[in-house]
Amino acid sequence: MAWPIALAVLVAAATAYGLTDGRDVAPVVAASGLVYLAAAATQRRWAAWVAFGIAFALISLDKFADLDAMPWLLVLAGVLVVGGPASRRAHPWWALPLQTAAMLVLGATAVLALRLEPTVGGLLVAAALLGHAAWDVHHHRTGRVVDHALARFCAVLDVVVAVLVGIVTLTA
Repeated sequence: MAWPIALAVLVAAATAYGLTDGRDVAPVVAASGLVYLAAAATQRRWAAWVAFGIAFALISLDKFADLDAMPWLLVLAGVLVVGGPASRRAHPWWALPLQTAAMLVLGATAVLALRLEPTVGGLLVAAALLGHAAWDVHHHRTGRVVDHALARFCAVLDVVVAVLVGIVTLTA
């Protein structure tokens, strides 16, 4: 199944297009947590793809229309955490708390990266993406929360964007 890898490379290229400051990719860090959280909160693996589409649209608006995507991504995460378990009991019980914790770490890291000076903030973004790539590989191997295609897509996207952010940050 090569299409997730090809799509990831295409999205990574779009993400890196015109990039001059690695901190500008911080919303991608928050979005990486959001897609897993959406699947856990709704108990639907396909919800991760919907969340990715919404996050991609918000990040595109951030990049090309000067909309600040970060608050929107964090509000969506809050809605998922509050609304997800409201209608039914989560199965497995640990999925939503674990993905909520991951979202908190990734969201806080993204917000912190935006407040740091460009080199440190950009390197923090790259490190967070590499950390999330390991999260993707774990979920791909265990088959938990999201489908294999999404985990593969995210792992490749995270690694390629992390490398590009690192290059931009260290050569700026």
